[in-house]
Amino acid sequence: MDNQESKPPRRIRYKGTHPKTFKEKYKELQPEKYTEDVEKVLQKGYTPAGMHRSICVDEIMEILKIKPGEAGLDATLGYGGHSLEILKRLNPGGRLYAIDVDPYELPRTRDRLLSLGFGPEILIIKKMNFSGIDLIVSEAGPLNFVLADLGVSSMQIDNPERGFSLKIEGPLDLRLNPKSGKPASMLLKNISQNKLEALLFENADEPYAEPIAEAIIKSIANGTQISTTTQLKEIIKEALEFLQQQERIDKIKKSCQRCFQALRIEVNNEFGSLDRFLEKLPSSLTSGGRVAILSFHSGEDRRVKKSFQRFFREGIYSDIAPDPIRPSVAEINNNPRARSAKLRWAIKA
Repeated sequence: MDNQESKPPRRIRYKGTHPKTFKEKYKELQPEKYTEDVEKVLQKGYTPAGMHRSICVDEIMEILKIKPGEAGLDATLGYGGHSLEILKRLNPGGRLYAIDVDPYELPRTRDRLLSLGFGPEILIIKKMNFSGIDLIVSEAGPLNFVLADLGVSSMQIDNPERGFSLKIEGPLDLRLNPKSGKPASMLLKNISQNKLEALLFENADEPYAEPIAEAIIKSIANGTQISTTTQLKEIIKEALEFLQQQERIDKIKKSCQRCFQALRIEVNNEFGSLDRFLEKLPSSLTSGGRVAILSFHSGEDRRVKKSFQRFFREGIYSDIAPDPIRPSVAEINNNPRARSAKLRWAIKA
């Protein structure tokens, strides 16, 4: 019996002709095994479950002008789509440092890039926050280029266990690194109404921050445990029932998105990390070094814009993007998740 080969586990069964839940989408979750099926999903303009489609790739490569032998940093590795394009341009002799805080996606991306022939001689991957860019520079020396894609990856959004999605019930977590810090459910349990209202407004420009914050705190005071994404969504929906019926559905959807965004930013201290990264960025670049930053909401873009403008006025950057670059209409049509992206760049003097 000991020598008898174990049977491979059966895939999860699902009702109907097509899988609906994240775990049931066995073909999309194994893109290397079901390439034709995944390609069909891509051609329809959707992002397959467990995958991420990199945004503004051509525009970023044009900005960074990567040459063989250079050293650079992908500060937000994610699925590795941008890194893959960078790596193709670095040989011979180049090095790419790539970092991320996600303990689940990082090893998968490392294995994926290694299988494509990019080993430690050209690709150095580290689990860390990009606010520690100075630690990379202490090892690598001044960098020729830096890329930061500030968006949440599709893998994180699509997996209900991560708690990022409004569409599917999951734990109200929102941590980029679920092994560190406290989830959003714990944040709500211990926050005051005034602080929550300020958080929703400052982190996401939420116009209905006051009634939403009041409804959340009232629910908690009445003994409600807001532990799932669906529970929070329902409370926001009830708080905005006063809106006129013809605009209610759309405004509630947008408020839910903004509230989840605001909580995610707070839980992960995203603005604090971004501010430290931007402050350390100029000293991390060699003369003539290029940086490209892709942001997805106004709070991020404002910080990037002001930092670039400040260092440009001080003569530290020789040139900066006069205006943000937006994804093309064709890219947005092909990948709707690109719609809110803004790309800015700067060059070290």
